[in-house]
Amino acid sequence: MTVIGGAVASSLMISPAPRHAAANAAAVLPLTGSVSAASSSPTAVLRIKHGIELEAPATPMELYEQYVPPPPPPPAPPTPKPATAQRPWTPPAGYVTIAVPIYRQAMTLDCETSALRMGLATFGHYYSDSALFAYENSDTRAPVMGPNHTVVQWGDPYTNFVGNVWGSDYTPTGYGVYYPVIVSIAHSHGMPNAYGGEGFSPGAVYSALSAGHPVEVWIETNWARPWLGTWTAWDGRKVRYSYVEHAVILSGVSATQVRVNDPLYGTQYWVSKWQFETVWRDFDNMAVIFQ
Repeated sequence: MTVIGGAVASSLMISPAPRHAAANAAAVLPLTGSVSAASSSPTAVLRIKHGIELEAPATPMELYEQYVPPPPPPPAPPTPKPATAQRPWTPPAGYVTIAVPIYRQAMTLDCETSALRMGLATFGHYYSDSALFAYENSDTRAPVMGPNHTVVQWGDPYTNFVGNVWGSDYTPTGYGVYYPVIVSIAHSHGMPNAYGGEGFSPGAVYSALSAGHPVEVWIETNWARPWLGTWTAWDGRKVRYSYVEHAVILSGVSATQVRVNDPLYGTQYWVSKWQFETVWRDFDNMAVIFQ
């Protein structure tokens, strides 16, 4: 072993490495360590990296995209139904209605005049409230009052409109008018066959409505039933009165109801026959039938 090592060493010393080879080695191999005290040139040492010091190969990666199902398709539009002709409304069997126009009273207390106006217009005779009211010859004298806010004496609603048509019926500064004046104006304004009175039976009114004749009736506002009284007119007639005296015109009838055109608010509605007959009785079944 000694002899072989020496021979090898001798051959290396006899044949020095070329300069460019040494230079290349110096350039390629990294240097480590320090300069020894015995030599002024560093010693080149080749450092071999072990497997533990090598970078691990990159782990292959696989990317996955989450599956999202597409939204469901929109529902198909409904198949349009074939258009059908609109049928006009017809009342149930047993109903009779009259084409009476609906008017709202123009003055505070002219409900009787406005009901008259609706009755005339049913048959093509058109007038304003004020034009008809001019024929009522208002008696504007103040009433004679008694105890407990009662009227002792006042005008005669059978011959004139009593009080101020713009007044208040509870104060009272105004009141109203009864059937003879309304019938007289109807006769002079195109309805010579109109007639009225007191003591009508409910059956007579329902028969007139069934035959197409509207009927003006005297009731109390909103179908109320407050206190009733009697005053003596200037001419001596006894007059039954209510502080909520009112007049409407009936425009239809059924087995159990009557249809009302109410001038107070210009509305139309149905009330039971029982309610109508009960309140109507307070004015002795007063009515005017237009024909």
